[in-house]
Amino acid sequence: LALALKGISYDLVPVNLVKDGGQQFSAEFKALNPMQQVPALKIDGITLSQSLAIIHYLEETRPNPRLLPQDPKKRAQVRMIADHIVSGIQPLQNLSILKQIGEKKTEWAQNCIASGFQALEQILQHTAGRYCVGDEVSMADLCLAPQVANAERFKVDMGPYPTITRINKALLELEAFKISHPSRQPDTPPELRA
Repeated sequence: LALALKGISYDLVPVNLVKDGGQQFSAEFKALNPMQQVPALKIDGITLSQSLAIIHYLEETRPNPRLLPQDPKKRAQVRMIADHIVSGIQPLQNLSILKQIGEKKTEWAQNCIASGFQALEQILQHTAGRYCVGDEVSMADLCLAPQVANAERFKVDMGPYPTITRINKALLELEAFKISHPSRQPDTPPELRA
């Protein structure tokens, strides 16, 4: 999403998290990212992993369009929302966790997402404009849209989250969000394609 929003061209190298026991566990990928997680980005002679680290680097080296507001209070709100999602919701339904949960993985994921979305809905009622914080797309929105896609994948009832739903709908009207949606990636399995 950040690459698309900032108009940065890139070569995609898909890493199938299920095939062959998980391609992220290959020696080749482990050399790229010792945590054996996606994403990883090679750029400007360095390799970065972790979404927020990548977004922060892109923001510092390619500042337009901005993904962090100039106002310190709004910038703090953006970071808070992004951290809420990437630290408090998303990791709890990573494939590595779900494998350990076993048969109840869907129920586990739904509960983790619902719990996080209950808090996020309350936060967004105070920060949102058209998007997560005001009327400009920010790093928070880059975290929200993929998490909503994950919620939909796990069939989470989005009825209790009208603010999240409204913001996500507005984001999906933007070209960068359309082309970056998980259902539109070249390696998306046919049954999950848009």
